[in-house]
Amino acid sequence: MLPRSTRRTTLSVMMIVRDEADRIEACLASVAGWADEVVVLDSGSTDGTPDIVRRYTDKLWITDWPGYGPQRNRALAHCTGEWIFSIDADEVVPPALREEIDRVLDEPGRDCTVLKMPWQTVFFGKPLKHGRYTSPQAKIFVREGASYRPDQVHESLLMPRRKVRVLKAPLVHYSWRSYQHVQEKHLKYGCLLAQQKFERGRRGNLPYAALRFVTDFLQQYLLRGGFLDGSRGFLMALILGQYAFHKYAALWALGTDRRGPPR
Repeated sequence: MLPRSTRRTTLSVMMIVRDEADRIEACLASVAGWADEVVVLDSGSTDGTPDIVRRYTDKLWITDWPGYGPQRNRALAHCTGEWIFSIDADEVVPPALREEIDRVLDEPGRDCTVLKMPWQTVFFGKPLKHGRYTSPQAKIFVREGASYRPDQVHESLLMPRRKVRVLKAPLVHYSWRSYQHVQEKHLKYGCLLAQQKFERGRRGNLPYAALRFVTDFLQQYLLRGGFLDGSRGFLMALILGQYAFHKYAALWALGTDRRGPPR
């Protein structure tokens, strides 16, 4: 484990996980010891993930799965630090980021309540430098009064007072294990978002789904500079176009006749 930080401000790291045995250790090793506590909620891993977690922290809870927002709120309720660092098992905190966080949290007169950090997303062996997966992420925030919107996916952080500061050092992000995994993950999130929209009264149509494929591809590839990442940038733009299509095609499908096949 890392040596305990000399930071005066207390920091809780929290994680929600399931079946992350192949990559969670690098994440835990990058924060355990440095953070004042590491809180992990596991929603039913069958691959030995809890055994790995127990080597780094005793603050582990085995739970069911109520959705991303509710699960993050459960994890937040177990945290005791003044500040929270919400991290995923596919992320690693490098030394430069730990040092910058320590400096900022103990900075005299600090007025921010949320810290964002650049995302260094590794995609097939190299980090992407442009596009959606490089946008700064709001990962660290003041615990008092904070909560997550109880959404099933893409849950947003709710703060009584939100004042953001963007750090310089990046958080390293190893989101996908393979081409199949990147497709499965975007399809899963697209369908979850479609269900969320459907329950809120939204309806979709296939022409709009096709249009969103084109516009989201162009936004990622041209407007956000994905073309500067070469073949990886082109592939990511295609995947994000597919993601948008899946989301609205799934929304359309939910609005069709759901009585099932004739008997």
